[in-house]
Amino acid sequence: MSRAISLARVALGSTSPNPAVGAVIVKDGRIVGEGYTLPPGQRHAEIGALEQAGGDANGAVLYCTLEPCCHYGRTPPCTDAVIAAGIARVFYGATDPNPRVSGGGAAALHAAGISAGYVRTPETVELYEGFAKHVVTGQPFVVAKFAMSLDGKIATHAGDSKWITGEPARLRVQEMRKELDAIVVGIGTVLADDPQLTARDAEGRPLAAHLQPVRVVVDSAARTPVGARMLQEPGRTIVTVGGNAPPGRVGDLRAAGAEVCLFPGDDRRVDLAGMLTHLGGLGLVNVLVEGGGTILGSMLDVGLIDKVHVFIGAMLIGGMDARSPIEGRGAGSMRDVWDLRETRLEQIGPDWLITGYPHRGSE
Repeated sequence: MSRAISLARVALGSTSPNPAVGAVIVKDGRIVGEGYTLPPGQRHAEIGALEQAGGDANGAVLYCTLEPCCHYGRTPPCTDAVIAAGIARVFYGATDPNPRVSGGGAAALHAAGISAGYVRTPETVELYEGFAKHVVTGQPFVVAKFAMSLDGKIATHAGDSKWITGEPARLRVQEMRKELDAIVVGIGTVLADDPQLTARDAEGRPLAAHLQPVRVVVDSAARTPVGARMLQEPGRTIVTVGGNAPPGRVGDLRAAGAEVCLFPGDDRRVDLAGMLTHLGGLGLVNVLVEGGGTILGSMLDVGLIDKVHVFIGAMLIGGMDARSPIEGRGAGSMRDVWDLRETRLEQIGPDWLITGYPHRGSE
């Protein structure tokens, strides 16, 4: 199962709206077939493993990270192929979260005389948390990421923020970008940093266009410069605007290659919930919000963040005017703060990464 999880992670970021699945076939104590999910419309993990195993699949054991599908979509049911290949036993790490088909794959295997065992692991639960939310609600799973100093600053009082964390932490961010479907930033970040928002390999080279996460800018007044670096990069850029966006600016951005979408909200701001619903409708399952503090604060205030990655640099910045990572209204009392649950701590080079799931303190 551990090997199957590793294979599934290879596919993350390229399979949405389908889940990324890994599959391993074992016979007589050796691996005879492996596979992972290919982009939509192409083969699923189980089919890849069965094709590699060939005749050795007969009487073998299949390990897969997600319950094999039993329904027709872009491809036929994987359960049919598993049964036809003569697999003797199946272990899967997560049940299908789609309420319309959950348990159906295991039932189909049992009906064919194949033992199907559910082996739940924390890794497989985390692997499908985004898919589970999307398939039930239609909205993407929202992951917030920011880096701050030990004293909670994201930049000096003069605005310098490069770099709070070291190279190992920045490489981890590139891995996150590759595994998620979209990166969301606010217009303040675009104007201050002119970021590229690309996923890059260990040598700093941008990945191919089809592997790039969609770039999303929350920009109520369409202030994104037409010469912004992200508009020159491979992949897709969406600029979401509010009701006060000047039509001329919208036209200029479209001419520069951006997709401009209108989501009017209160005070002419962008309706963030409406924006997320739109992104979910595009098949974007996992979204990474990289800041800055205004967009992170706005999303946290209305409960739109599902998970948090906080990188903590081993430094002290100081300064009463230095910005903090999350702004917005914030909590009025300690009863209303957001608690991080299921937290874990990891050292990455000289820095630290805290991961957790926010819940209202009073919930």
